[in-house]
Amino acid sequence: MATETESHGGEEGLVFHPMDQFLVTPLFGGGEVHWYTPTNVTLWMALTLLGVACLLVMGGGRAIVPSRFQSVAELSYTFIHKMVEDVGSREALPYFPLIFTSFLFIVFSNFLGLLPLAFTTTSHIAVTAVLAMAVFLGVTVLGFAKHGLGFLKLFWVSSAPTVALRVILALIEVISYFVRPVSHSIRLAGNMMAGHAVIKVFAAFAPLVTISFGLGVLVTPLSILAITAIYALEVLVAFIQAYVFTILTCVYLRDALHPSH
Repeated sequence: MATETESHGGEEGLVFHPMDQFLVTPLFGGGEVHWYTPTNVTLWMALTLLGVACLLVMGGGRAIVPSRFQSVAELSYTFIHKMVEDVGSREALPYFPLIFTSFLFIVFSNFLGLLPLAFTTTSHIAVTAVLAMAVFLGVTVLGFAKHGLGFLKLFWVSSAPTVALRVILALIEVISYFVRPVSHSIRLAGNMMAGHAVIKVFAAFAPLVTISFGLGVLVTPLSILAITAIYALEVLVAFIQAYVFTILTCVYLRDALHPSH
C-alpha cells in the first residue's frame, strides 16, 4: 500500500511510501529473491512480451480494410522503419528488426506500468542497463567488424584546426562514448520512476478528507486534479521515452556504420 494511517498518541497521521511500488517481491511466498526466483518483475516482463506478440500476430494480416490491431501494427512498423532509415541511413535497415523489437518492448513496458497495481519494469536500472549495454556492445562490435581500426576515426575530429585541439576533442569523444550506456539507461529508468513516484505522493493526500475534514476538503480535490494531470503527462512520457531510447539507438548505429567526423 502506498498510503496508510498511523496512530501517534491517539492522533492519526498520514504515512505513505511512494518508493514501495518499485520493490522486487517473489510471486510465491516470501523469503529472499534469487536469480531463479519468479518475481513481480518476471510477471510483468512476461506480460510485456505477450502484449508485443499479440500485437504482431493479431496485426499481421493484409486486409484491405485493416483492423485496429493491424492499423496499430502497421503504424508502429512504418514509424520505426522510417526512423531507422532517416537517422541510421539505409545501411542500418538490416538491423531494423532488433530496433523495432526494442521499441515495442519499452513502449509496452511503459504503458503496462500505468495500469493500477502494475509494476513498471523499465523503472529499474537493471532492466534498462541490460538494454543499453546490448546497444552499446552491439554497435561497438559492429563498428570494429565493419571498419577495423578505422572505427577509431569516430573519436578523431579531423576538422579541428590544430593537432592539440584534436587530441583534447578525442579525449572528450572517448569519455562521451563510454558514458553512452549510462545516460541511455538512466534517462529511461529515471523518468519512469520519477513520474510514478510523484503520482504516489499526490495519491497519499487524496484520503486526507477522512482524517482531517477541514483541511481535506481543500487538499483532496487538488490532489485528485494533480494525479489526473500527472497521469496524462505520464502517458505522453511513456511514449516519448521509448522514442528517445530508439532514436538514440539509431544515432549510435549510424556512428558505427559511418565513424568519420
